[in-house]
This record gives sequence, C-alpha cells and structure tokens, in this order.
Amino acid sequence: MEMMEKAEYITPEVEDMVVLRNIVKRFGRVVASDHVNIEIKRNEFFSLLGPSGSGKTTLLRIIAGLEKPDEGVVILEGKDVTNLPPYKRNIGMVFQHLALFPHMTVFENIAYGLRLRKFPEDEIKRKVYDALELVRMPPETFAERKPSQLSGGQQQRVAIARALVTQPAVLLLDEPLGALDLKIRQHMMLELKRIQRTVGTTFVYVTHDQGEALVMSDRIAVIHDGRVEQVGTPYEVYERPKTRFVANFIGESNFLEGTIKEGVVETSFGPVRVGAKMPSGKRVVVSLRPERIRVGKRARDAVNSFRGRIREIVYKGDVLIVMVRLDDTELKVNVPATHPEAAKLREGDEIEVGWDPGDEAGVFEAEAE
Repeated sequence: MEMMEKAEYITPEVEDMVVLRNIVKRFGRVVASDHVNIEIKRNEFFSLLGPSGSGKTTLLRIIAGLEKPDEGVVILEGKDVTNLPPYKRNIGMVFQHLALFPHMTVFENIAYGLRLRKFPEDEIKRKVYDALELVRMPPETFAERKPSQLSGGQQQRVAIARALVTQPAVLLLDEPLGALDLKIRQHMMLELKRIQRTVGTTFVYVTHDQGEALVMSDRIAVIHDGRVEQVGTPYEVYERPKTRFVANFIGESNFLEGTIKEGVVETSFGPVRVGAKMPSGKRVVVSLRPERIRVGKRARDAVNSFRGRIREIVYKGDVLIVMVRLDDTELKVNVPATHPEAAKLREGDEIEVGWDPGDEAGVFEAEAE
C-alpha cells in the first residue's frame, strides 16, 4: 500500500492542535514510546517532562516528522500528518544546541526561513524587526551582530525569533535552556511564557527539569519508560499525583509504608489517618510533601501528631530542611525561616510533627516485592 504524500483532512475545526493516537516507537528491543495518547490544545504551553531516556524527545521528533512511529497516528491542525516529511508540517523547532549560522548576522539568521519561502525583501525586514522586538532585542542594536557577539541568553532569543518568524502553528522546543546558567535560565523561563502568550502559538516543550515545567506550562505530560504517567496542570501533577513515580519525580516527597486497617494506615511509628479510602488489608505507600508537615505547637493540633528527634538541619535561606527520625522512619520537613520556632530548632532535640488527613499528596498501592 502506497504511503500518503498529502495530508488527509480529518476535521474542519479542532480544539486540539496536536494529537498523538496510540503512538508506538521501537528502537530494536527498546520501546521508546509505548501506546502514547496525548491531546495538545490550541495556544497551549504544553510540556513533556521526564528523566533522561524516558522517551520525551522521541515524541517531539515524531511530532516534527523526524521519526516515524511504528504504530499510531499523528494529527496536526486536524490533519493526519503521520507520513508527511517535516517540511510539509507547519512547525518551528528550537533545540538546546541552537544551530545558529555563525557566518550570518542576527538579521540574516532570522530571515533565513523567510527567504526560503520567497518573501519579498520589504516584508522580510518588517517581519524580522517585529520578531526581534518580540524577544526584546532592539533591531538597531542587534540586527547586524554575529552570534559570537551575543550572550547565551541572547543567542537563545535569536533562535526563538528565527523559529517564530515564519508563524508556525506549533513550536517544538527540546531542552532549549539546558546550556544556560541558573540566573539566565530562570529569566528565560518567564520570557518564554511571555512570548508564548503574546504570539498565541502552541508550544510543545521537552524538559527533564520539573521547575521549568511547573513555571511555564499550562499542562504537563509526565513521561516514564515510554509511557504517559499523568497529564494535568502543574497544580494537579504536584498536589495530586496519580502514581508514585509522579509523586517522586515532581517535587520532593516522604513515602510512608504501611497496611490499611479500617481507614487507617498502620506504619512502623504509629497509625496514620489519610483522606483517601482504600480497602483494608492492602499494603500502601503514603506520599507526604515536606512543606505539608507542621512542627512545634501547630503540630500538636493535627490529627496525625508524632514526636521525633531532629537528626539534621540544613539552612537554605528562606527555608530550613529538617530531618526528623520517627523510630525507623525519617521525615524530611520544610520549615519556613520565618516560622516562630525556626530559630529554636537544634539537632538532637525532640520535636513534634503533624499533618491532617488530606494533606498527603496521594496513597498508592505498594509494589509487590
């Protein structure tokens, strides 16, 4: 059967800009994408988040047309583009290694795609200048500079301007901030979100950095071993993770193991009441965020209240990281530096810790040993 060269029309008006249906991609015995289903909305900042080797970049390359799935369908703007090459898809791309042309000026780098499309020179100049203004690089200052005369953050802005100047329906970004230092990266996170909101283009962003995903994204797909663990807003994947992997990968979590008995989790240090309802007899793991645990006087009023001993205190400026031993269990507790009792905490002292049912991020079935 001959492969389709022309995009097949699916639906005239679609809310979803990118749809991945039952995508499977194998590299030898490795399954990089395992029956992935994702819908990305118009004008959405959508992140594919996962550890190295999880398959997130493979999904981005499948959307771009740089990889063809072994199974499944890729739909872009309501059209089946599974068999179309990249140049026939209305997409832009930005990579960690920006691939700016070193011999060209900033102007010529941004204009490159427009020249390929045979735009008239006066329109090219207008579009390039508009793109530079969008990324906050005044044309009169930067248009004639070479990439070697720019900082890392400025080079990143030029790469984004070059990708957006052709007005793609979707902009794909593969860990574009990875080479920047922390301060510039933090600034560029906010700039990327501002740019995305300004132009309204759908952004699909690949990262292993949970902070980037939480700050910038409208929604996040958490990827693990080629599978989608959860899709949700930053609030949903952080506050209500659906799997232990998500709870562990995004943010920090204490994991308390025990057995459910009449609505209570029997742990090694005592009974813990939880908000979730699960049948008695099940071995479970309770995920509890460090910032949800109260200390001192406020802990005594909590439904779950325990006395432990401080093993270690780490000062991080706005917060103290306090490691508390409860029998054979150790809890990580984040105590704000402004907490009334923060200055009194000492290693080796006894301390009250507590939390209420529903404060836990989730209760998951324990994995079979």
